[in-house]
Amino acid sequence: MDRTPQSPFSSFFMGGFDCATHRRRDGARVDSLIAQGHDRFTAQDYAAIASNGLATARDGLRWHLIEPARGQYDWSSWRPMLRAAAEAGVQVVWDLWHYGHPDWLDIWSPDFVERMAAFAEAAARVHAEHTDAVPLWCPMNEISYFAYMAGDQGEWAPYGQGQGPELKRQLVRAAVAATNAVRRVDPRARILWCEPCVHIVPQSMHPDDVTAARRMADAQWEAFDMLAGRRDPDLGGHAEVLDIVGLNFYSHNQWTPAGNFVPLGHHSWRPFSTMLTDIASRYGRPIIVAETGAEGSARSAWIHYVASEVEQARDSGVPVQGICLYPICNYPGWNDARLCPTGLLGAPEADGRRPVHAPLARELARLQRDMEEARRPPVMLAAE
Repeated sequence: MDRTPQSPFSSFFMGGFDCATHRRRDGARVDSLIAQGHDRFTAQDYAAIASNGLATARDGLRWHLIEPARGQYDWSSWRPMLRAAAEAGVQVVWDLWHYGHPDWLDIWSPDFVERMAAFAEAAARVHAEHTDAVPLWCPMNEISYFAYMAGDQGEWAPYGQGQGPELKRQLVRAAVAATNAVRRVDPRARILWCEPCVHIVPQSMHPDDVTAARRMADAQWEAFDMLAGRRDPDLGGHAEVLDIVGLNFYSHNQWTPAGNFVPLGHHSWRPFSTMLTDIASRYGRPIIVAETGAEGSARSAWIHYVASEVEQARDSGVPVQGICLYPICNYPGWNDARLCPTGLLGAPEADGRRPVHAPLARELARLQRDMEEARRPPVMLAAE
């Protein structure tokens, strides 16, 4: 695999469409593409982000719709999205699994791994029918977070309690199988992995508290380490699986073990640039900020902060290849349908046009002007 830092992405700034499809505690299935209207207005949405300089997007397939019965594929929910992306000239990183899978499939079974691989291979073949461009895949989004929510907290299917570690292992098995499958179809495929990037602040400087905080923080590396084969090699991970490291970073990603969030500007807040440097040193792989954003009036200030920290890290040789505004559209909350004003784009009108959040649009345009040279190849840091 080419380990040079040349970016595969068409634009440094990207737009991400939330595509979660998990089942909540009450049994209802979330379908964020429907909730935000992106399923109906895909073409307009891609054109809208392209007009704002975002030539790359994150988007997703909905496995539960595509494979309603074992081995029976219906691509009608995805083919229009492939065509719309091509027409708009938008490059898409496709999530194969964004928390959801068909109801007939038991996530704990060996069959889950086999079916995930079969689905990935079938999707790769459909993708190849539509374009000869290098495919970009995110086989599984936020393995660690899903394992916590669905395996430890029982908030999402399969509603586990204290089963997070084993669920994480199962997801890694399936993710590795899916990676191998898409590469069988097209060895050029690039693979993005997305995990939360967090900092845990000790309750005090007592050695026991410092050790506890460090242990909690180190858990964020488990999925990447498993994928890379650095731990649990029985899961099939190896160095070539860990391709592009995606980091999901929000203003609530720093907290104490007691659950108190550390606000930006607090003396305990850790600069994002130093976190990026640490991750680059640990893995020696290209990095993108795969998700970032804020609500309401904080949107433009937050992206300014993240972009400034990214530029500082890049100046130090960290190979950050992009920043994805996520979600790029306002969307209803997964649990309560509360309007979450996080996006550059608002709710769609009847014709699919969406209002643009002017302060964020202005800041994004300014950042794009100021970072015209941001795609210059930085010096790759060596892995530990």
